Amino acid sequence: MKITSGKLANIGRKLMVWMVLFVAHTQLRAQTTGPHAYGIKAVDTKEAYLAAVLADSDQAMIELHDLDPTIVYELGYASTQNFTGQPLYPTDTRVTFMRRPAAMALLEVQRELRAKGLGLKIWDAYRPYSVTVAFWERVHDERYVADPHKGSLHNRGTAADLTIIELATGKELRMPTGWDTMNDSAHQGNMNLPKDMIDNREFFRSVMERHGFEIFQTEWWHFNWPHPEHYDVLDLDFKTLSKLVAHPGRKSVH
Repeated sequence: MKITSGKLANIGRKLMVWMVLFVAHTQLRAQTTGPHAYGIKAVDTKEAYLAAVLADSDQAMIELHDLDPTIVYELGYASTQNFTGQPLYPTDTRVTFMRRPAAMALLEVQRELRAKGLGLKIWDAYRPYSVTVAFWERVHDERYVADPHKGSLHNRGTAADLTIIELATGKELRMPTGWDTMNDSAHQGNMNLPKDMIDNREFFRSVMERHGFEIFQTEWWHFNWPHPEHYDVLDLDFKTLSKLVAHPGRKSVH
């Protein structure tokens, strides 16, 4: 078969693209966030993120409303309604993300709940690493705040803070505490509660576990996707990440 100069040029261009992507991927784990003093390696460039997704599609972050817009958002860290009393995210944040396998499992949770007239309310999912650093500088307690030397599972896109609501009214089921409550009342094992709160907590736990999520002992609202070691810590802001995962059906990106 005769190979023309045009075909050779085309092959050369393709090889150049793949070489650039390969180099970006091999450098992925060397990407470090400049302003942090905790020694963690975090993906903080769009090139490093895209290289990881090219190598493994499960690394992709999914905006949860792109899967199911009936999931309710009440993003606590984009308001003063959190343990710090201050917004830690831009107040116009209207998006949140999880890695593809976790997001797809959460979609199945929503579908199961919807059949019962219930649904999910999300307080937090993906959290930039810089926000975890800000938390730690306020609260040095690993029962409630991730050590930035390790990074948070929220930073990896494998954790969510959430609860169950009635779809018809938007009313939350009665749970042991409000979100972001840092005391023993929020612990999964706390039995010093009214029966309906215990029943609701256990129902929530059973649904989440049935779809592969794992509990966090000190926060009834916090659930993790297993094997977080498969995912790098991210420090991409919401606007940057939105552009990287934007869905053509979404009307606006914040």
